[in-house]
Amino acid sequence: MSTDSESDTTTDPTYGPNDGVLVVNDLLKQFGGLTAVDNLSFAVQEQEILGFIGPNGAGKSTTFNCVTGTYKPTDGTVWFKGEDVTGLEPHEMVKRGMSRTFQDFAPLEDRTVVRNVELALAPDELFTLSGVGGRTRRLAEEICRRVGLGEQLEQTPGELPHAGMLKLELARAIATDPDLLLVDEPFAGLSSNEVEELSSVLRSLRDHGMTLIVVDHNMRGLLSLIDRAFVIQFGSKIADGTPEEIKNDPEVQEAYLGGDDI
Repeated sequence: MSTDSESDTTTDPTYGPNDGVLVVNDLLKQFGGLTAVDNLSFAVQEQEILGFIGPNGAGKSTTFNCVTGTYKPTDGTVWFKGEDVTGLEPHEMVKRGMSRTFQDFAPLEDRTVVRNVELALAPDELFTLSGVGGRTRRLAEEICRRVGLGEQLEQTPGELPHAGMLKLELARAIATDPDLLLVDEPFAGLSSNEVEELSSVLRSLRDHGMTLIVVDHNMRGLLSLIDRAFVIQFGSKIADGTPEEIKNDPEVQEAYLGGDDI
């Protein structure tokens, strides 16, 4: 069976290092005999919010992990700001201006919200916050306010609701001062009002110069946020386009049959 979308996939262009702020070309990741990411290519433009979408098990998180250095790709190339960063360690990616959030929160439970963000601001050589000056504290407070945690500065992570934990994870990533932020499943478990509130935060980051890739399997939450969607299934691209184009794409609809509504 052949569709127009499948035809588009086979004629994808080959990308070069200067085709976007992040460029992924022919990315392949295999675990033994399993191919999790299958020759995937895409480019992200500066100050774009790209939705990286797919059903559960599509390969979204594996792609994220290859891009950010958690996994070393089996093959393919990752360029960031024109430089080949394929396989660099995560801390090297952070130094170059790429940060990410995680689905599994790991804040320091014995520190307040603002202290957690202060620690993310501290230089690499600092292992405690002793000696960190007032400027760092003020910057951490400002970051907390940007993500909507201005009233919870002195609370501990355990006192925050789920939406607050998502905001703290976002604040800790922002504290590394990234040019590109990859946001992993930000809408999981949120109400519609909380989704809109967090979407406003992400739009504000983009308006202040940041580029974002937002990974989620919840299409409904993403389509009102993003500029463009890149949809994968079984580790391969099935569609790439505006939210309206993606919403009306028959292959995307088929991929989501029995899953989330589009």
